[in-house]
Amino acid sequence: MSTTELLRREWTAFRRPGRLIALAAAALTVIALGLLFASGNHSSCDGPCPTAPVAGDGSTVSDRLWFLHRGLSREGSITVRMTSMTGTITYPPPNHDQIVPGLVPWAKAGIIVKDGVRQGSRYAALMMTGSHGVRFQYDYRHDLAGSAGGVSGQSPRWLRLTRSGDTITGAESTDGKQWRAVATAKLDGLPDTVQVGLFATSPGDLTLRRIGLGGAIEEVRFTQAVGVFDNVAVEGGATGTWHSEPVGGMNHTDWEKYHNASGAVEKNGVITVSGTGDIGPVSEEGARSVEKTLPGLVVALVIVLIVAARYGARTARETASRQVIPARAAVVATVTFVTGLVAVGVVLPVGTAILKGNGIPVQPVPVLTGARVIVGVAVVLALCAVFAYGLGVWLRRGWAAILIGLSLVALPYAITVFPLLPDAVAEWLLRLTPAAGFAVQQTMVEYPQVTAHYAPSAGYFSLPGWAGLAVLCAYTVIVVRMALGPTPAAETDAGTDWR
Repeated sequence: MSTTELLRREWTAFRRPGRLIALAAAALTVIALGLLFASGNHSSCDGPCPTAPVAGDGSTVSDRLWFLHRGLSREGSITVRMTSMTGTITYPPPNHDQIVPGLVPWAKAGIIVKDGVRQGSRYAALMMTGSHGVRFQYDYRHDLAGSAGGVSGQSPRWLRLTRSGDTITGAESTDGKQWRAVATAKLDGLPDTVQVGLFATSPGDLTLRRIGLGGAIEEVRFTQAVGVFDNVAVEGGATGTWHSEPVGGMNHTDWEKYHNASGAVEKNGVITVSGTGDIGPVSEEGARSVEKTLPGLVVALVIVLIVAARYGARTARETASRQVIPARAAVVATVTFVTGLVAVGVVLPVGTAILKGNGIPVQPVPVLTGARVIVGVAVVLALCAVFAYGLGVWLRRGWAAILIGLSLVALPYAITVFPLLPDAVAEWLLRLTPAAGFAVQQTMVEYPQVTAHYAPSAGYFSLPGWAGLAVLCAYTVIVVRMALGPTPAAETDAGTDWR
């Protein structure tokens, strides 16, 4: 019998109403729970919510800072001396009135060249940070280190940004005479006149509150950074007058209204700039990642594992043919792949559109990334099905194969997507078990210059997608190989012929 005829025969044998209904239920569960999740999320703003900043590449970003600025033509520079950088941190309720001095590691104050004051516009900045020294950052994603250390009146920092057309160069000095270049960025398409000046911003202070069996949920404390500057000089192409304003909303929270509003103050040639927020690649406004539309994936996985394990046990009782087992495994993989492809292919774009329509910001992903998530999840479900099928053939008992499959795949995946276990335990589970394959759905990117909770419960896997897929493939190959090995004489297994 040819391979094509064998596969056609096994497909005919597989398509029992019970199995097809179960797989259809798996697909509908993914779609229904995903759309229910999306429909149940609405913006909570009084009136229209502010639009999340979007950079030139389409990504949602953070762009909130206090900006004291004036125009700069195509050739020119800004030079300042920075003599102090301080900050404050506010504790969350019930201690919301407790304010302590301090700077978060990525608090920022310095000088910036920016394409206007609209959020998401291109920029290059040279700054002091809370604990990472001098940094040169541009266009939200790029971060380059200057000298380490802090700043004080006894040890001031001189900062300079020079513009030559679309090229911005940052330099630093300890005395204003001997300069050292930090980095250069080319910002193609800058207008003839950009805005240049002083800025300050400070992201929320992320703390983790322990819950469950050691899991953690995020809490954010309000922070503010304050930079003190003198010897401010804009040379070579200054235009217009100085303006002081926030980029993005500021001075709206109760803390700012009643404690210490952000802004810029000049007195006797000394300028003090205070601000809150962030300017960087990850939005603090809470943009959802597209994989958040897949809460039904756990339920679908359980259904797939049960169907495949029972079919594998049935195969073991019917035949030990080395030709039939791979053919049936191929049928199981194909049907499951199509099930996952349809389910994820529907819920991902539709769920994302519903979230956006409800005013929930969603992190945009390139077309190829979206396709990778859809196809990748379908591939992972197919491999999990083959894994469970192989267990059924090898163990010859459906209940045993189901128990092992659920324990090694569904349980690790389910308990790590919720903040139940310590992050380190969850990360190792997603390295060592077949559930590692679900890393293919990750779209969250870790940036060193952004403080965030990079953990499985927050959507961040400890392995890259290809490595997680390799772990799952290794488990699947091993189990299928054992299923193809010598099998004992047929055994009577009453109660496992579940059709």
